Amino acid sequence: MKDLTTPTQEFPSLHQANEPERLEVLHSYNILDTNPEQAFSELAQLASFICGTPMALMSLVDEERQWFKARVGLDMQQTPREHGFCWHAMHVANVYEIPDTTLDARFADNPLTTGPLRIRFYAGAPLLSSEGLTLGMLCVLDTVPRRLSSDQREGLCVLARQVTAQLELRRMRLQLEDERQRMEGVLRMANNAGEELHPGNCNEIFVKQDQRLVRVATADLHYLEALGDYVNLHTTHERLTVYGTMKDLEPKLPSRDFIRVHRKYIVRLDCISAIETDAAVLDSGLPTATNRAPVRVPIGSSYKAGLLARLNMI
Repeated sequence: MKDLTTPTQEFPSLHQANEPERLEVLHSYNILDTNPEQAFSELAQLASFICGTPMALMSLVDEERQWFKARVGLDMQQTPREHGFCWHAMHVANVYEIPDTTLDARFADNPLTTGPLRIRFYAGAPLLSSEGLTLGMLCVLDTVPRRLSSDQREGLCVLARQVTAQLELRRMRLQLEDERQRMEGVLRMANNAGEELHPGNCNEIFVKQDQRLVRVATADLHYLEALGDYVNLHTTHERLTVYGTMKDLEPKLPSRDFIRVHRKYIVRLDCISAIETDAAVLDSGLPTATNRAPVRVPIGSSYKAGLLARLNMI
């Protein structure tokens, strides 16, 4: 019996001219050798159900193997590339079907046909990247010969497109997370550099707005308002919505000038013109000719005593 995990001599005729580019795109998804994910597993299950087969795979083909991100009815995680039906199938643009592997000279002696799995039927639809390159196949398998109906073939193609859409969303999320971490690293470096130049005197902070770093003078800040993963910075001139949290920004503000009055608000002390029962009234910071109304910021019950103490009003 042939070993399903040990590659045999490779078939040069199966190589594509753009194979290096295809492999580079495949690796850009950072998905090989990752844990199962529900979205892909459910699409494989649906492929098995629609096609009426006991086995289904989401197969990705790299330099040496076809690796299964999702699998139904199979325990193995991968096979050598030259043993896989998918390596042959991914060279066509639509559903590739082998009604009976024992009657096809290319697959009659394949370890998947002659080995313990006894695969007799295969059908797969290509997983095309946004670059138009085939990453692998969404395929179904059976131990008896058969043919898919036209509706089943169309259903398999639809599911393959959904798998590709999930792959693209996953890659985009990873890229955005990498960009977020990179920008946060740059932001920390900029703020740390400012602190080293002016220790104990935070006259300015750097904040992330869209895909750029913005320098804000702390003297221009009136109050900060938390909005989940974003913070509104209300200045004398404008309101800036920036990426970050109060936890990130509070240590960067000069503590002698700012105080937290609510879990969602930090205010500049010299902007407070009055204290009401449950709110701090802030000057607008603009010339009185603008007739802009004062701003009322809520005061959290657990913050009120500290605020009054700072204002020498106890």
